[in-house]
Amino acid sequence: MKKYLIGCLSVLLLFISCDKKKQKQIPVNQITPVAPKPIMKYGFNLTDFEVVEDTVKSGDTFGDLLDDYLVEGQSTFKAAQEFNEVFDVRRIQTGKPFKILRKKDSIGTPAAFVYEPTRLDYVVVELTDSLNAYRDKHPISFKRKTASGVITSTLSEAMEEEGLGLSAIYELSDIYRWSIDFFRLQKGDRFKMIYNERYINDSIFAGIESIEAAVFETDGNPYYAFDYQTDSIANVHDYYDETGKTLRSFFLKAPVNYTRISSRFTKRRFHPVQKRWKAHKGTDYAAPRGTPIVATANGVVTKSSYTRGNGNYVKIKHNGTYSTQYLHMTKRKVKVGQRVKQGQVIGTVGSTGLATGPHVCYRFWVNGVQVDPYKQKLPAADPLPKEKINNYLEFIAPLKEEIDQLAFKNDDIL
Repeated sequence: MKKYLIGCLSVLLLFISCDKKKQKQIPVNQITPVAPKPIMKYGFNLTDFEVVEDTVKSGDTFGDLLDDYLVEGQSTFKAAQEFNEVFDVRRIQTGKPFKILRKKDSIGTPAAFVYEPTRLDYVVVELTDSLNAYRDKHPISFKRKTASGVITSTLSEAMEEEGLGLSAIYELSDIYRWSIDFFRLQKGDRFKMIYNERYINDSIFAGIESIEAAVFETDGNPYYAFDYQTDSIANVHDYYDETGKTLRSFFLKAPVNYTRISSRFTKRRFHPVQKRWKAHKGTDYAAPRGTPIVATANGVVTKSSYTRGNGNYVKIKHNGTYSTQYLHMTKRKVKVGQRVKQGQVIGTVGSTGLATGPHVCYRFWVNGVQVDPYKQKLPAADPLPKEKINNYLEFIAPLKEEIDQLAFKNDDIL
């Protein structure tokens, strides 16, 4: 009897459960479809289109890229004319991505052609009856981050352990290139930094935007660096220490990342090409062909030319006292009258003119006389104006407190 009652109860519960399921069922015609989440890119909602993705192949022209997608009434020639208004069709490069946006109709009518010359820039041709072309950029966002590390072998390895790429290494070494010799770092030297990363469409990492603050400890001495805007109209920034002293020098120590100094300034040297003894009024920095050559100080280009002896060369006037010259370039990248900034690339290392191998001959003038830059007492860079010191110290106070409180990671392994 007991088993019978339990069986009846089970059947009853099953019936009630099935009845509830029937009550909860919703007719198909009453279900509201969920619209796909919009994917906005290039000025379009990509969910409305079939997206055909490809890359430019060797030898492809603009017409080649479009021919297979145009329908009757659309003209490759007219599309190229519109495209050329915003981007030179001859500059389309092999390996660059492009997309065709096709309508979701019965024939997949092409709606737009999209070409991306860089990760940030894109060019669009709307393939409608009235063709329209425009150029734009993907939205950029920034993420503020902190990092720290202790050097056990090299700076690059310490930064890579923090997930920092080459762009961060270059930025940090660029800030301290006047005050720290990165080829002589020791085990136990350490760094901390507050920085901003740049992202395209909130997802694609696009390098370091800026380093707000940093401190590098070497030989037990801390070297602070704070990014400060000195001119809001021209958007000029520079780095200063915790007292407002600039981290820059008026001149860089060398115009190139060199492997060795192959010849110094001297009054008497046997010339390897001319085969005779003569003065060498420059400093030769040996470096691989194509290595960037940079201006060692701000100035104006007074010569950018070629001679049999100098090869491709550039001369820069920095002020009424100092001028510099850079010889034997493979390529010159500046023109006469052009203003250049310290560290700006002005050419590349070569062996043009009277040279036996790739190097740059760096020449230095003081009041019109060629001298050895290594024997000169060179001026410091312009200091922060006195009227801005108080504002600067007030500006960096919270940054200094923040970076001082940031712990050195891996400090316990030493």
